[in-house]
Amino acid sequence: MVQPSRCQAAVTVLRGIEPILVLEQLGSSFFDTALLMVVKDRSLNATYPDAHLSREESQQKAMTDFYMTYNLIILLTTILPALLLARLGDRGRRKVPIVVSLGGYLMSRVVLLLVVLFRLPLEVMFGSAALFGLCGGFSAFWSGVMTVASLGSAAADRSKVLMRVELLYGITGLVGSLLSGHLFLLYNASLGNGTLLLSLGTLMNLLCFIHSAVLLQVKQATNQEPEEDSQILSDVSSTAAATEAPAGINKVNMALLFAAAVLYVSAVGGAVEILPMFVMKEPLSWTATQVGYGNAAGCVIFITSFLGVLVFRRCVGDIPLILIGMVSFASGIFFMSFVTATYMFYLARSLNMFALIPMPTIRSLLSQQVPASSCGITLTALQLSLKFAGLAYIPASTKIYQKTLNWFPGLIFILAATLTVLAMIPISIIGCRSAQRRDYEKIREH
Repeated sequence: MVQPSRCQAAVTVLRGIEPILVLEQLGSSFFDTALLMVVKDRSLNATYPDAHLSREESQQKAMTDFYMTYNLIILLTTILPALLLARLGDRGRRKVPIVVSLGGYLMSRVVLLLVVLFRLPLEVMFGSAALFGLCGGFSAFWSGVMTVASLGSAAADRSKVLMRVELLYGITGLVGSLLSGHLFLLYNASLGNGTLLLSLGTLMNLLCFIHSAVLLQVKQATNQEPEEDSQILSDVSSTAAATEAPAGINKVNMALLFAAAVLYVSAVGGAVEILPMFVMKEPLSWTATQVGYGNAAGCVIFITSFLGVLVFRRCVGDIPLILIGMVSFASGIFFMSFVTATYMFYLARSLNMFALIPMPTIRSLLSQQVPASSCGITLTALQLSLKFAGLAYIPASTKIYQKTLNWFPGLIFILAATLTVLAMIPISIIGCRSAQRRDYEKIREH
């Protein structure tokens, strides 16, 4: 009796969403490290005669220009496909967003492998970015994953299941990042560094794609609400879903929450956009192994933010929780401005340990400001606002970094910390408004 039950449990896990998460995150961790190192190598001989830049400054400019264009292409091409795939998923085709987006992941990995093997121009990766975006990108993949995980769990256990999914994703990213730097340095005499890493990453994504198309089983439950959030830690705030929705729309609080979200995402996105290039230049001058460790430090933030939510939820409400996360990011990224050694980088990242808490909590608060019938469109409007904000902060952060490269490259991180402090103002106003409202209700009761 024991053996069949174990086999049944193994089959259940195999047909669940967990293997897809592990394979995809391992493949993505390998890809991120490989892409950064390939871009660094290809930018080594970049020249800008009219700008009178040094060799390192020319390399940094070439790298930042590449990533700016690459990320903007993904941002622009992802918006409409992600919405269409979400609509298909809501109509009962739950696997479609996952399978299609994983097809985009696989194609982008194959293209980078071909760029390395056949010495193709690096600009080919812009085409792969477009393919990746047209397949829905991470937004379509993650919303699909969270929906499938929700359908496979009882309503009472859903919060725990979604938390477990996010924790697994963070731990897998940590392991993959730690391995990626070492695998990149494994050398093939005829093909060079990185080919083994890229081959393994492509294999992971191929297995992930096949698994999602063939083995993944979706339990069709009734009366399930579609998951609107596509970000990591997105459903940690699912306890707020049980809060009674208001009869009307609180427009002031909505405007304040939108402003805080746009400011915070602009701060985080602008800093993260530049951070990989920052660690490549002197005085850090990281190797592939150190890049992998740095990416692993970022994945640790997923785990610490997850644990932070579990701990702080017991003693503070949503507003203090958001402020804790924002202070965590602002302090860490401000310290990053003055980093001159690797150990200082990790000290700065350790201060960011709760930086992923604010956005899911803001989404939770936003959903409480509107009737249940308007929740979906409100969260979608927020996602679109953040996408369009990316059209501003990606090129802005790149240009600021390039202009300050030779005298204070950390200025962009100080600006990110400043934006985060500004984002705390509307959140604090909401906290004051909520306190006044509670006092008013107490007076009315008496």
